[in-house]
Amino acid sequence: MLLYIIRHGDPDYPTDTLTLRGMFQAEAVGRRIAASKIDRIFSSPMGRARLTASPACRMLGLPCEIEEWAHEIGDEKQTTFPDGKRKKTIAAVQNTYFRADGAQDLAFADSLLCPGFSTTNLRPALDYIAAGGRDFLARLGYREEDGIYRILRPNEERVALFCHAAFTRAWLSHLLHIPPHLFWSGFNTTHTGVTVVEFHNHPNGITAPRVLCLSDMSHLYAEGLDMRYDNYAVL
Repeated sequence: MLLYIIRHGDPDYPTDTLTLRGMFQAEAVGRRIAASKIDRIFSSPMGRARLTASPACRMLGLPCEIEEWAHEIGDEKQTTFPDGKRKKTIAAVQNTYFRADGAQDLAFADSLLCPGFSTTNLRPALDYIAAGGRDFLARLGYREEDGIYRILRPNEERVALFCHAAFTRAWLSHLLHIPPHLFWSGFNTTHTGVTVVEFHNHPNGITAPRVLCLSDMSHLYAEGLDMRYDNYAVL
């Protein structure tokens, strides 16, 4: 199985919709997803994700299946670190703080003790996403068992999930067992960035996720759209 994880297009956060730029991006990634011959399309329940999924659904004639667990992480990712002022999201924290004071050596289980996470209540959100992801993958034929996945039924489908940046970092850190603070400090996804994860159907009946590409923007280049990462830097 190939799992396509796609961040929503350029958002209008107050209305949970897309800007005009985001709508153009959604059409572009829709053509990319259609060309990939996706078999099923899933989405977060949030408006900006569903709107980004809409062109792909239209082009492929597929329904948009809503996954509640793929909702973006909410207020629990707020932080008061490091200046004591309440910040809207952890994204406002300089990424060095996730690695500071020896935190880069923290184990997976101790990841939330790092300075960048220590004043948040992120654990319930991470646990919720991990549990939702386990259920989602089991429904697709792969049951998690101590870090590997039992192949309940070999799935040759290509599946797309339209979702969010913080959600993606949280879920990929779980899937790949990369400590969340290191994933948060070292990886991100841009608007309509496409990440592809392979679950290879090995003959011995077990598999593990492998990332084939992360936050690919080639569909934007192909459509002649700007290559600005989150509106501030040209890639």
